[in-house]
Amino acid sequence: MTDEKDNNGKGGKDKGGNNTPTPDENKLIAERRQKLAALRQNGIAFPNDFRRNVMAGELHAEYGDKSAEELDKLGIRVRVAGRMMLRRIMGKASFAHIQDMSGRIQLYVQRDSLPEGFYNEQFKKWDIGDIIGAEGQLMKTKTGELSVKVDDLRLLTKSLRPLPEKFKGLTDTETRYRQRYLDLIMSEESRRTFRLRTEIIFYIRKFFNERGFLEVETPMMQVIPGGATARPFTTYHNALDMDLFLRIAPELYLKRLVVGGFEKVYEINRNFRNEGLSTRHNPEFTMLEFYEAYADYHMLMDLTEELLRGLAEDVLGTTQIQYQGDTYDFGKPFTRMSVRESILHFNDDISAADIDDLDSARRHAERLGIPLKDNWGLGKVQIEIFEKTVEHRLKDPTFITAYPTEVSPLARRNDEDPFVTDRFEFFVGGREIANGFSELNDAEDQAERFRKQVEDKEAGDDEAMFFDEDYITALEHGMPPTAGEGIGIDRLVMLFTDAPSIRDVLLFPHMRPD
Repeated sequence: MTDEKDNNGKGGKDKGGNNTPTPDENKLIAERRQKLAALRQNGIAFPNDFRRNVMAGELHAEYGDKSAEELDKLGIRVRVAGRMMLRRIMGKASFAHIQDMSGRIQLYVQRDSLPEGFYNEQFKKWDIGDIIGAEGQLMKTKTGELSVKVDDLRLLTKSLRPLPEKFKGLTDTETRYRQRYLDLIMSEESRRTFRLRTEIIFYIRKFFNERGFLEVETPMMQVIPGGATARPFTTYHNALDMDLFLRIAPELYLKRLVVGGFEKVYEINRNFRNEGLSTRHNPEFTMLEFYEAYADYHMLMDLTEELLRGLAEDVLGTTQIQYQGDTYDFGKPFTRMSVRESILHFNDDISAADIDDLDSARRHAERLGIPLKDNWGLGKVQIEIFEKTVEHRLKDPTFITAYPTEVSPLARRNDEDPFVTDRFEFFVGGREIANGFSELNDAEDQAERFRKQVEDKEAGDDEAMFFDEDYITALEHGMPPTAGEGIGIDRLVMLFTDAPSIRDVLLFPHMRPD
């Protein structure tokens, strides 16, 4: 028995979520192993001497509009390779589709064009999922499909497990995440998502390189985890006999570089935060962080708007972003309002006097079911109300500014109102995408804020910052007026690919054990 058609045996799933072969699938696997055993007896079962000279997508792009007569006249010979995804056997001739990373190309295989016995004794016994190499001449079928008329055909890798059925595909979401290789084989949508992710990161690099920024790399393992309020992962260095932390942000190292004279720097790399799993959160995630001396947060908002608008036009061809049934216009100026203004805008029952008074603000927070700690000041209470009542309603592209100093330990105080900082966060679709501010470059003020963070940590706040003495020393040497920002690449890719979960845009997301 051979699974010669464009579908295969069904895979089962047990109650624990594990993919376990059904009896039919086990039978198919056993048959394929027998075929592999025969290949081993007859020679090299996994050859590595076939060299393709073109990919499927390139052929369609260059020759897809040529007529059958034009192709016949050109006499173009090609060598292609890929995974066999479909096969139709029709007596002395067959059609097969092979898939490479650029797309699919059809093979036209005739018995009499191959060595004697090869068609019946070898090709017809191959299985869907096998990886093959083919050489022949480009042609068009009667239906107009670009194809390769094959005169040399080789099996390069024997597939031992059948693929999911073509028409059902890989329908189990958890299996798609745990076995991404299968998802990529079966789903053009998933392949498109990750190609687009690469294009997004490429555009971002090009954008900053063209503006004179220097791309750098900073430590992943740190003695003191800083740059954000988050719980770190801890590891241990045997040779040094000391704990180290996976970084939660590169910020303090990037600002050390600004002190050192690298006045425009950026990094695209991983951060790690020991927090929960959700459709928006993965403990390992990709961030863009960039810093520019002699700039302020207003300039960064303008730069961010320019970046995102250009990114949409470049990778999507439009400034109209479709996400989960909604449309967001990146072509018009982004909305800008302060934290205080946004709370008043979205809460008719909260007055300006209420939001400016700690006791009144705490009463509103308690009414909203927000748990409060005794040591929280007005700024922290305001942010709790903002996150509860405002954040999810910021659908259109919006900059929220003037974050309270209490919750912004690394941002510069506003000159006119020291209760708030020169900080912004960018939201779209009810999600935070970016966080930026004019940097605090007053070493004494920064040291005092670190001390306050240490007090919070001692009071039980696991996400409060450590005191980074070396960073204070760097600031004491003098950091020029600077602005910096972090943009979540994963959430940005979610937006641009219309993905409902962060796991859809991570090739190998973290999953709970089976």
